[in-house]
Amino acid sequence: MNIKEAADRLGISARAIRFYEEKGLISPVKQTSNGYRTYTENDIWRLQTIAALREIGMSLQDITQALGEIDQGNQQRLEEYLELQQAVMYAQWVELKRMLDTTQRMIDLNRQDGPLDVSHLHDLADSSRRLREARQNWHDRWNYDMQAAIHDQRVQAANDRLPRQTDSNISIDSRPGAIQTTVESDREDGPDHNGDEVPSQKNSRTAHRPNSDTTYPEDAGSRSKDLRVGAGPFNIYDNYDEALEQTASWISPVAGEKGLDIGTGTGNLAGKLLERGAAMTAIDQSREMLRTCRTKYPEMHVKLGNFLALPFADQSFDFVVSSFAFHHLSPDQQQLALQEMQRVLTARGRICLTDLMFVDAAHRKTYIQQAEASGHEDQLQTIKERHFPLLDGLCGSLEDAGYVTKHIRHNALLHTLLAVPLR
Repeated sequence: MNIKEAADRLGISARAIRFYEEKGLISPVKQTSNGYRTYTENDIWRLQTIAALREIGMSLQDITQALGEIDQGNQQRLEEYLELQQAVMYAQWVELKRMLDTTQRMIDLNRQDGPLDVSHLHDLADSSRRLREARQNWHDRWNYDMQAAIHDQRVQAANDRLPRQTDSNISIDSRPGAIQTTVESDREDGPDHNGDEVPSQKNSRTAHRPNSDTTYPEDAGSRSKDLRVGAGPFNIYDNYDEALEQTASWISPVAGEKGLDIGTGTGNLAGKLLERGAAMTAIDQSREMLRTCRTKYPEMHVKLGNFLALPFADQSFDFVVSSFAFHHLSPDQQQLALQEMQRVLTARGRICLTDLMFVDAAHRKTYIQQAEASGHEDQLQTIKERHFPLLDGLCGSLEDAGYVTKHIRHNALLHTLLAVPLR
């Protein structure tokens, strides 16, 4: 068929078809006698595919790459491009939703009795702008696509050089709204979600804040539980296996519960929860990490995405977990991430974060001073490059949002934090 017939059949303009040809997306045969283009059924199919990808907002560059994958029969790569586009659309949707919320707050301010203090509108606008920039400014400075092939070996190397710690009894206070449970990291069964009461252990020291009292036994294992700079070489993944087991134990999913692992990497934490019967979805911004994850756990649903615009509908999951990834976000981005986690959780959904954290601002200051005095340049560089959150601040944010929290410390910086909504 000629270009007019092709355009009429597809419901697009002849001009658009010529544009796609100029960009190299289609190559119709030209008649030798007059140079007119002739469009075959394959050309029509290709134009339909281009129109479909344009309809979801995909760029011409991405369409070119996606068509190449289709030509080679690479369904997995095509799916990655589609997921990437979906992630972009969710980011736009999340941003639009935030703008709608800000506009409504401005309307509510304007409806208040008395004269309007315009400075409140300015403050809302400034806050909105700051959050928008925080969402847009994140990028992968560590190039995890390049690290994917050696990630698991790197993690295991950090664990092999450390003795495994058997730890620990934790008691949460019995005040209204607080959880009480005993946690043992080498025990197979995790705590009941309803929080059965267990007496506190004796001879323990306590670090606490409202609704999140946590006790650490004095002799909880073979390594010191203090908060000082370590004497040995610093590695982000120290106590990795222990921390992941703790996370899975605290979540203790009921068979069939839907879970989301954010920043999954090669899927090590999600895999532990999958083994416990959860229906796991794992997301990461690194295609290569996800490819490794797919290979290790073919039954797991993996998807491109990130903390700041989770590509899922509201109330999609029963729990959200993340390990060794939250510190890649700036403080403003961490608050946005917590909001996104809450958005995709059901009313009773729980959150469990395992990451390097300072207990509070005083701990961060002291730790940095000790590292400087001891000449630990590796610790200082890591702290400079990343944003280790403050544990007390995280607990406060989650408690303000209606959760009760508890936490356990694995080493000087590594903590696991559980947040369960108040019933």
